[in-house]
Amino acid sequence: MTATGARNAPDVVDVVALGESMVTFLPSRPGRLADVPSFDRGIGGAESNVACVLAAAGHTARWVGRVGADGFGDHLVEAIGGYGVDVSHVRRDPRRPTGIYFRTAGDRSTDAHEVAYYRAGSAASAMSPAGVDLDALRAGRVLHLSGITAALSSDCLDLLRELTAPRPGRPLISFDVNHRPGLWRDTHGPEVLLDLARGADLVFVGEDEAEEAWGITGGPARIRQALPEPQTLVVKQGARGAVAFRHSAGSRAAGAARVGADGTPQAPGRATNPRPAPAPATFEPALHVDVVATTGAGDAFAAGFLSATLRDLPVRDRLRHGHLTAAAALTAPGDLAAPPARAHADRLAALDDTAWGTLRLGPGWTRADEHEGPEKEARTP
Repeated sequence: MTATGARNAPDVVDVVALGESMVTFLPSRPGRLADVPSFDRGIGGAESNVACVLAAAGHTARWVGRVGADGFGDHLVEAIGGYGVDVSHVRRDPRRPTGIYFRTAGDRSTDAHEVAYYRAGSAASAMSPAGVDLDALRAGRVLHLSGITAALSSDCLDLLRELTAPRPGRPLISFDVNHRPGLWRDTHGPEVLLDLARGADLVFVGEDEAEEAWGITGGPARIRQALPEPQTLVVKQGARGAVAFRHSAGSRAAGAARVGADGTPQAPGRATNPRPAPAPATFEPALHVDVVATTGAGDAFAAGFLSATLRDLPVRDRLRHGHLTAAAALTAPGDLAAPPARAHADRLAALDDTAWGTLRLGPGWTRADEHEGPEKEARTP
């Protein structure tokens, strides 16, 4: 589905993102948390990361969340707002603290990496259908959610169920599965995530993530069989690339959102027939990247894909913009990195398959002069 048309709301924005953001403490040097003497402060949060990248890419974005009435909450609101994100609907909680976490400098995919979360009982865990501005959440062309929020508390899960439920005029629902086993208080997390994904219009999930959460093996097509309802399913395959499945015209599942003649999203519903007609799939290989840090790359990919979706670009280009925005995060330290300028990204996304396959990006590539040809960045890996 294409996120076209605006709802008749005075404060309509391109994307609204809901979720917990935390203050992040990054080590001043490599080593165990027990040995690191000092830390630098940053911000982190899957959904607010997406909002910040989209705002930096020229879209209107809003972050809705809940933080403590403390200095860390002040820092989060100011820092996220500094990216151009609307933070006017963030609520402050005088009784609960803002979540924080510490992490080591290593890659999160290695056993040596450490993360220490201090988020239990945080202000964000008190988000509920009654405790947020639902109109502000729905006043966007896209509402971006993730499975992390569902794991924070039963109230947060109720909120996500409310937002993914069939409803006339709801925005396009984007859902990043973001399976985090350590956050779930019981063994029902995978089942909950699958149900929420089935209620969304656009779903992002990693191939390895689907195997860990749902035991699905055999490749992206098997994941699509288990998730036939979303209008668009994006399966990320790490360094290989990503596959997008979309329902072709006339073969949408009952769970997919529909668009009226005026471009307004119409009410979706859960699929009564869980096996719609086969839909086309598009694969795009990932780029060759000189990796600095992997943190935030998944959020950046989602932001790039959403940006191209908002612009109604072809599916191939949506995947390529996802890869390019992820490459910006992979070639910079920290959770957030500035995306490439739109014209620069468009030029790279338009490369033929051979040039795309030989493109290699390293630190600083997003600052390349827009008027220089893409051949400057392309070299044989």
